Order: sequence, then structure tokens, then C-alpha cells
Amino acid sequence: MNPLHGPLAQYAERLHRVAGDAHHVASPLGAWLLLALTGPAATGDTRAALTEALGTDVDSAAVAARALLATPHPLVAAATALWERAPFEELAGWRATLPERTQTGPLPDQATLDAWAREHTYGLIDRFPIGVTPDVLLILASALATKVSWAEPFQVAPAGQLGPGSPWAGRLKRVLRTPGHGHRCWITASARAGDVAVHAAPAQPVAAADGKAGMLVVSVAAAPDVPAADVLAAAQKIAAGAATAPDGTAPGRRSLYDLPLGDTPLWTLREETVRAFGRQERINAVLPCWSAESRHNLTPAGFGVAARALGALLGLSEPPYEAVQSAVARYGRYGFEAAAVTAFMVATGLPPEGIARVAELRFGHPYAVVAVATDSAGGPWHGLPVYSAWVAEPAELPEDELADPPTR
Repeated sequence: MNPLHGPLAQYAERLHRVAGDAHHVASPLGAWLLLALTGPAATGDTRAALTEALGTDVDSAAVAARALLATPHPLVAAATALWERAPFEELAGWRATLPERTQTGPLPDQATLDAWAREHTYGLIDRFPIGVTPDVLLILASALATKVSWAEPFQVAPAGQLGPGSPWAGRLKRVLRTPGHGHRCWITASARAGDVAVHAAPAQPVAAADGKAGMLVVSVAAAPDVPAADVLAAAQKIAAGAATAPDGTAPGRRSLYDLPLGDTPLWTLREETVRAFGRQERINAVLPCWSAESRHNLTPAGFGVAARALGALLGLSEPPYEAVQSAVARYGRYGFEAAAVTAFMVATGLPPEGIARVAELRFGHPYAVVAVATDSAGGPWHGLPVYSAWVAEPAELPEDELADPPTR
């Protein structure tokens, strides 16, 4: 199992508890990555608190985050960015620890941030989750996005097949039914949620450097009275096991002959007469299409520690901050798509009102102009005056320059 599974499962439980048991989608990984990237800035008690939030030591987390972002999965587009009000010298050491592909630069305007979100989520997220205000010092952001087709699409079934006890059976007309092959369905026992029903749909794989890359979308249902947090925790463990198991196997699968016949909220179990040697087991699943669009306030999810870490570098003891994630997902007959943009902002308190002097310079009489070449590499042209003039006869603005230039 991936060594990051434990820390990510722990963080996922923290984030989903913040989200509650209402319909939602989130990317714990997207938020965890930002916390991990701030790790090298933390010292003392802040470092210890960040270690607790990450579920592993900050150095290991930072190395893991850089490795993930350096070589994104072929089916998961990943991007990070750091924008600063000014290139703070105090952050130079920490900035150097960020992944090489992290976009850096001055704080952009809102339209540019929104465009960044669209560009890095296949257009699934239209707006950046944080706004730029005059007190914002920096924004650290991550974006993850996926659009996949199922290796085998679902069939269609009447919604009544969800069972007479399903509150959705009367609200829907049609649901998804597993195809004859290609999907995995099983029943397993979990420590947190008891016996659960599991369905795993594989995405169409793509070629990768060492073979093929894929994605497995695992659905886990428990009894209706099991808390959402426990079902989500069980699903984290089951999904990790399913994704790393040999093709076609179902980790922890319970034999249908060990379960009583009849109806439960999770399954119907019956016997049929068939011509076959030995005891046969067949299992399929019905589940609805779904989509979700969520916005999560990540303030309780460890980002106060990250704010203190970066604030300490900037000389701020308890800087104001905001941490937000926007996430969307759609699950349908032919595929799955999801995206999340996580943004973390550190601000400073607005200064008190004071007096400013404002000057407007007027070149209303003869003046000089000098054009100087520049070269950031310090070449022979750097600082060399190339043109100079004395302006003593001004000219009228040409008519063809009156119109505003086209927007780029």
C-alpha cells in the first residue's frame, strides 16, 4: 500500500468531518498538498502542530508532495501556484523548496485567478475560491482535475431496483446497473462500518512510461444508521486495497453463502437453480448517477498552522488567513469527472487611515528623453543609452490612436 495512504486517510477524515454529512465532494489530497508545501517554513511548536495535521513529519510530507507534483498521474492534471503582493525576501528560502513546476509571480487580479482555475480543471471550476483584497499578502493554490471514461459503461435499470426501502426509488426514473463484465462488486466486513456493499468501476486506462495508468472509482454503502464519517473512513481503506489488488480480485470479499437470504437495505440475496458444478456466486450492483458541487471552509482543517508558519517568516505573529476549497464531481453512465481548487491566503491587518500626498507630473515644456537598453544577464548592451532626444515641439495625438486598444 502507498506509504501516503495512512496520512491521507487521516487527513481525509479531518476534512470530511468539517464538511459534515450533507451531500458534498472534496479533495483531501488537494488540501493536504498545500499543507505539505508549507512544511519547510515551520519551526518549533508550529512544526509539531503541522506534523500532527499532516499525519507524518513535515520533511517527508514536503518530499512526497514535490514528487507527486513533479510527475503528475496521466489521469490527474495537477498544478500549484504561489502569488505574492511583492517578492518577499523573507520567503526566498521557503520559496526555493516549492516544486519546480509551481507557478510564481505577483498577485493577479480576480479575472486572472478565475482563468487559472478554469485552465487547470478542464473548465469544471469556473471561479477561483478566494478573492483578492488589498490586505492579501500571498496566495498558495493547488488544482487537481480528472476526466475519465469507464472501461465498460453501465447499463440502465429502473430506479425501483434500488429497493423498496430506498428513499430515492420513488424520486428517480432510471439508475445505473453494472455491465456483464469489467466492474467489481462484493460484500466485505469493515471495522468502522460493519458489513458494506462495494462497487468498483475502472476507468479506461492510458499508456504510461512503465505500462498503463488507470483510475478506479470505488463506491461503498453501509447500513443507513452508520455515521457518514465511519463509512467514509471505511471507504478510504477499501478503495486503497482494491486499487492495489490484482485485477479482478475483491479484498476481504465475503462469500454469499455466509450471509442470510432475503432483503436488507444494502442487498437482496436469493437462490436460483442453475446447471453448474459446485456452488456458484454472482453479484451485480445498481446505483444512481450523481453530481456534486461543494465549497469548503478549511479553517478547522489545519491551515491555521500553515498561516502561522508563513506569518513567522514575514514577521507576523498571528496573521489573518483564509483557506477554501471548491470541488465538483459528476458520476454517470459513461464516465467520471472531478476537480478541486484549494486556495490558502495569508493577509495582514489593514493599516490605520493616514495622509498620502499624490503628485501628477506635467511635461508641459521642453524636456529630455533617453532610451537605454537593458539585459538581465548583464551583457554588453545593459545600461547603454541607445537613443536620446530633446522634446521641444510636441505633436497632436493621431486620430487612429484615439480608440482604446483591443483587449488581449
